[in-house]
Amino acid sequence: MTDYGHDLAFGTFITPQNADPHAPVRLAQLSEQAGLDLVTFQDHPYQPTFHDTWTLLSWVAARTERVTLSGNVLNLPLRQPAVLARAAASLDLLSGGRVALGIGAGAFWDAVAAMGGPRLTPGESVQALEEAMEIVRGIWDARERRPLRLDGEHHRVAGAKRGPAPAHDIPIWVGAYKPRMLRLVGRAADGWLPSLAYLKDGDLRRGNAIVDEAAQEAGRDPSEVRRLLNVGGAVLPSRQGFLQGPVEQWVDELTALAIEDGVGTFVLASDEPRLIEVFGEEIAPAVREQVARERSASGTVPAAARRGARALALRRPGIDYAAVPASLAATAVEPGDREYPAVRHNYLRAGAPGIVLRPRTTEQVVEALAYARAQDVPLGVRSGGHGISGRSTNDGGVVIDLGGLDRIEVVDGATRRVRLGAGATWGAVAEALRPHGWAISSGDYGGVGVGGLATTGGVGLLGRVFGLTIDHVVAAEVVTADGRVLHASADENPDLFWGLRGAGANLGIVTWVEVEAMPLGDVVYSRMTLDATDTAGLLERWGAAVERAPRELTSFLILSPGRRGDGPVAQLMTVHASDDTDAAVRELERLADAGPVLAHEAYLVPYTGVVQRVPKDHAGGGDPAVRSGLVEHLDPDTSRAFEKLAASGVPYFLQVRATGGAAHDVAPDATAYPHRHQNFVLTAMAVSQDRMDAVWDAEMAPHTDGLYLSFDTDTRPERLVDAFGEPGLARLRRLKREYDPQNVFRSNFPIPPADD
Repeated sequence: MTDYGHDLAFGTFITPQNADPHAPVRLAQLSEQAGLDLVTFQDHPYQPTFHDTWTLLSWVAARTERVTLSGNVLNLPLRQPAVLARAAASLDLLSGGRVALGIGAGAFWDAVAAMGGPRLTPGESVQALEEAMEIVRGIWDARERRPLRLDGEHHRVAGAKRGPAPAHDIPIWVGAYKPRMLRLVGRAADGWLPSLAYLKDGDLRRGNAIVDEAAQEAGRDPSEVRRLLNVGGAVLPSRQGFLQGPVEQWVDELTALAIEDGVGTFVLASDEPRLIEVFGEEIAPAVREQVARERSASGTVPAAARRGARALALRRPGIDYAAVPASLAATAVEPGDREYPAVRHNYLRAGAPGIVLRPRTTEQVVEALAYARAQDVPLGVRSGGHGISGRSTNDGGVVIDLGGLDRIEVVDGATRRVRLGAGATWGAVAEALRPHGWAISSGDYGGVGVGGLATTGGVGLLGRVFGLTIDHVVAAEVVTADGRVLHASADENPDLFWGLRGAGANLGIVTWVEVEAMPLGDVVYSRMTLDATDTAGLLERWGAAVERAPRELTSFLILSPGRRGDGPVAQLMTVHASDDTDAAVRELERLADAGPVLAHEAYLVPYTGVVQRVPKDHAGGGDPAVRSGLVEHLDPDTSRAFEKLAASGVPYFLQVRATGGAAHDVAPDATAYPHRHQNFVLTAMAVSQDRMDAVWDAEMAPHTDGLYLSFDTDTRPERLVDAFGEPGLARLRRLKREYDPQNVFRSNFPIPPADD
């Protein structure tokens, strides 16, 4: 018996005939309605009575909502691998991660040659397929910055740009029958996809043995290769042959294929609507139930819990991998897994966690936290992974990645109340709110996660008109250190609600926040470059112009120190939160007076043009050291100090963000973020924390009044007072004693619980 423990999946194998162009589309929709998981189509590009399969897949993706879609299998000799990779990634992004890539080495060589494709021998076709798989995966690896190069015998790329990354880890399933192809499947593919009609007795067993041996030689667990099978038959009143009989016969025979031959996905080759309905509504549920019973009796280990020898060797000490909760095991990522590079880092900081858990519900967050607490390793919690401080990853620890909690929903249209999952990104939020004519002030980059920003502050490009992001949070759900799920608002757990808005990372794992959005139409977005030779003078003039400007204007300044003979320049990112272009031009002209203008462009755009939706994959970048400080004015002394800081050669990135305006309307003690009189946040980033601390403390510290938590990596205990103020810190310590007395959440400016 061979059971790899895969979760069972069921789908259809539909003929892409075009006599009635929408007939295969209707069958795909019927498959989804019947509860099936997968819809596949043949691919014969040389067949004029068939649709082009890729075009059909794209159309069906737009007409369905849930099913995974794949060719069965795509004719690789007529589909250039790099282009196919981009097409698959694009469709995966558009469909929300519903693409699988079923490919084959080719067949019907006369027809292939007639279409201009190569005529390959069996050995050549296997080599061509292996080269193609390397190219496809190389294109998908958007984290790798080097261009893709492969000089194969049959496929070549010479410096191809990588990307886009798909929405999920697209599996590659290979149609294979002969030993050489099966060995390729074992060492490199994610699934083996034959048709039962082409197999003789014992071929499944013999094929599994070849695949398993090749997988083990490659350091993989054989369960990493899903076994799929195209099957055909008929539901009949009595038994008349294999899969030719009543539903009960189908259930018994498919169960035997799952338990004895390891088949995890059954694909029904049929264009008969009634058979599709019975397969999805009656046969598939019964097979799942019967297989579950037999696995329970035999103690079968789920495929998600198995790892190859190479992966096992990469496991980190202090983590009980066998104890990962069953609800999280299927999506957990360990070192050695193919998805690991996509989840190990955050935006700026490199990481090497021992395991990344990816819950999709609040209940799974509770399980993930309980598991993490039982391990003797660091804990990180990630919403979007963009945080400059880099605390959402670690080395050798557990990371709870909330990216699956990304739902965005309108709770109350009259009050513009919106519930945002902690793992959603602000670019996605802006996109979802645009049809309503609403917006939420949310930093300056769409890849930032909701959870981090909405619990720390939120100094954004709408900040002077709308205030901080936390100023519009009206409720939250949080998992506390002891596993309780609490709701916090002005009326429910109000003290916790106060602390979550500014110090949320210390008090629990926020799973969602409710925010009151603001009405907003188009805005004027300006990017201006100024000569910053007179750095102090430019800062002083720009700061004064911002303070005099109406609240509709918010401006950020990035200062680039002079390098290699070039003088310093300042880049302004400015939003005028109105479609009044005349008023915007007047204010932008005042900003331009701060220094000689080198370049300027401005646009009338929706807020989605400012905070755009971007991929969340992060490649890290080392271990940056960051300091921040708030100031009331960019007066001459402060501006000269910032100029000296830039000229020191220590920081490679410096920024000033305008805050104030509406943020000043909130009392300092209304939230855990107390900084309600300052107008600017100053930030500098360097390679060395010691050097950064030394020059910042010497030049900037005497002029600053507080710090911005998300932009600082100096975690000396005395900095807590700078972050929260004396009264606020004392209150937070009492909250810490109540909600996290054991200091479980200590990776982000840890607040010590009150002693008494």
